[in-house]
This record gives sequence, C-alpha cells and structure tokens, in this order.
Amino acid sequence: MHHEQERDTLAFTHQLYAETPRQLAFQATTVAEAEAWQVALRAKLAELVGGFPQEKCALQPEVLETHEFPDYIRETVQFKSRPHSVIFGYFLSPKHTDSSTPNPTILCLAGHGRGVDDIVGIEEDDSIRAEWGGYQNDFALQCLAHGYSVLAIEQFGFGHRRDAVAHQKGGGSSSCQPSAGAALLLGHTMVGWRVYDAMRAFDYLSTRPEVDMNRLGIMGISGGGTTTFFTAALDTRIKAAVVSGYFNTFRDSILSLSHCIDNYIPNVLQYAEMYDIAGLIAPRALFIESGTEDTIFPIEATRFAVNKAKSIFNCFGADDKIGFEVFEAGHSFYGVGAFEFLKRAL
Repeated sequence: MHHEQERDTLAFTHQLYAETPRQLAFQATTVAEAEAWQVALRAKLAELVGGFPQEKCALQPEVLETHEFPDYIRETVQFKSRPHSVIFGYFLSPKHTDSSTPNPTILCLAGHGRGVDDIVGIEEDDSIRAEWGGYQNDFALQCLAHGYSVLAIEQFGFGHRRDAVAHQKGGGSSSCQPSAGAALLLGHTMVGWRVYDAMRAFDYLSTRPEVDMNRLGIMGISGGGTTTFFTAALDTRIKAAVVSGYFNTFRDSILSLSHCIDNYIPNVLQYAEMYDIAGLIAPRALFIESGTEDTIFPIEATRFAVNKAKSIFNCFGADDKIGFEVFEAGHSFYGVGAFEFLKRAL
C-alpha cells in the first residue's frame, strides 16, 4: 500500500511542503521585530514576483470618452504602465459628491471572465445591465453606490488587454495563458505584472484632484483578489483592501488544485505562506470574504489562514483592522460586511 501512496503526486507535493521551512515565516513578538520582518519579507516578495522597473515611464493619460448616467459619470481612460503596455479602464465619479473635495477612491480589479466591463455593468453588446449581475455582481458599481469614486482597470490578459487569438474567441476568453507562462519564461510573473499595473493605477489616481490619496482602497475577486492581495502587501499607499474569493493557504488551494498559471510565484513557499503575506498589510486594513461552496478556495483552509493572519495583526495591535465574512454561496462577490468594514476603514 505504501508504494501505491508514493505514486500519488499530491501526497508527494504535500510531503515536500511539510519538509520545506518557510524562511521568512512570521515569528516576531514585538512591533519593532514585526516591522523589521515586514521590510525583509516585502523586499523578498517583490523579488519573487519578478521585481519592478527601476524607472517609471510617463503615464501619458488620456480620457477616450465620457458617458453621463443618472447617478454617476463614467470616463473611459487609458495610461501607460510600461513603455510598451497601456492600461485601459474606467474612472467612475458619483454625482452626489462635491467634485472640488477629494473623495475616497477604490481601485477595482475583475477576476477571470469578460474583464473590467463585467464589473461596471457593461454587457457584451455595449448595453448597460439593468441590475447588478454575474458572479462579480458589478462590484465597481456597488462601490459607487456606497459613495466612493472608482477606478476599474482591465487586468493584463483580460477583456480589453488580450492577444488576437483570445479576441477572436469572444468576450469570456482570456489570454492569461499563454501570457502568464511567458512571464515565467522571462523570469517574471503575472502577479508581478498585474501588481505593477495596479501601482501605476495609483500613480494615475494621484494626478486626479478629485481623489483623496490618503483614503485609497483596493478591491477584487478571484484573479482580481489575487492582485488586490499582493498589491496591498507591496504598496503601502493602500489604506484598505477587500479580497473576495481568493484568500486561503497556498498548500490547500494553489498547490493542491488546478489553477490558471497566473497564480504561481516560483519559490514563494521557500519563504512564506499566504497568511504571512497578509501580515504585510498590517496595521492597514484587510477584509476577506469567502463562500462556503467555493470549490477552488476551500473554506476550512480560508478559516485557518484568517486565524493565522489575525495573530499577526494582533502583534501590531490592529485586531480591528482585519475583517472576515463567510457567506453561503460558491465563488462569487458578496459585499455585505465588506462595505460596512470599508466605511470604518476609509
């Protein structure tokens, strides 16, 4: 029987995981030690995701078109992230706020699917959805309804930022693979590319007078939750992060189940588990929501990881800065406790 078990590839990877010490696992007992640990792990994480450009290119921002709706204004914008890469997105301003006073602003990141259009209520034929829908429940529009300004950007490989083959296949087809694989071949990662795009999005927001740069949030589900999580860990301008349908342990999800290659960071488990990386967000605010029936991010592992992350926030005296909501559903955006939490955090 023993030999049959040794043909089990999952048992083998779990064994290796158990034998691999995480060199930068959280062990601090004082705030000073915890802050020094953050500096070390943040630098290592930036290196593991492939590093970031030494020099930032000019943003060259453009507003491509403006649409007025009863409750908000939607600007279609683009700006450069890197010399050969343009970010496409929508800047949404609620009408009931005074545009001369800076407003708290949330960067919204869609998961796999049709991309950014699917979180701002735009159907495939460019018509506007009558009510919030899809597994992401138009969460960018939900942010607007709660009074926030919103920048919703297209992630690398989705929607408006795909290769020709994916475009031909229709709206829901991404070019995540092969581009996430290409990143690995070049010594980069898709996580790193998307995080850098998010950082550049905050650079862009700093050019807009209606944005309160002291009250920046970030929110995403699934593949957007991945980028939200790692951006919040690496970019300290973010005051509050909402991660939906992603937070778990690497062991029980990314290592054990079949995921898109955009989830993989080579060597990360030599240094840290997901809950350690959550500790890079402390004492800033982090809210996690997960569905009980989410088949790719098992709920028990999420509960375990949240408890581990809570003990790191606790070390910073920031117990009130980490929130968690479990809801009865599959892989989808819920957004009940999340918005209550944001109201306090931002």
